[in-house]
Amino acid sequence: MGDKYDFLSDDWMEAAKAIRDELGPPSSPPAHQVKMNLVVTDAPFNDGASIDTHMDSSEGELKMDRGHVENPDLTVTVDWETAKAIFVEQNPQAGMQAFMAGKVKVTGDMTKLMAMQAGGAGPDEHAKQLAQRIKDITA
Repeated sequence: MGDKYDFLSDDWMEAAKAIRDELGPPSSPPAHQVKMNLVVTDAPFNDGASIDTHMDSSEGELKMDRGHVENPDLTVTVDWETAKAIFVEQNPQAGMQAFMAGKVKVTGDMTKLMAMQAGGAGPDEHAKQLAQRIKDITA
């Protein structure tokens, strides 16, 4: 088994990008196009400072990277544990529970977030493989 990194750490981001690059683009675009900025709070390795990241599927493939994009559809502020549960452990219930408990702040087009949560036919084989490989590098 390879190296493991803290979710959203610099090393994790580089390893996740390398996996995405190795797998190449998916054969079909994501079900929903969204530009979402994320503010992730309480990362244990970041001395309490928040981490700004974004997810963007507007160009036909889901990309996650550091920093924020201009003109996002929405911005989500969430704690590190919840973000890890949603993105790495693929646990949508964790996000819903955190939202209901007031731990998730959303500004912008809430319908985009709801559409992502609703999913659709489910992840394709490419998305499943990417998710598993990302899980494998996460401490």
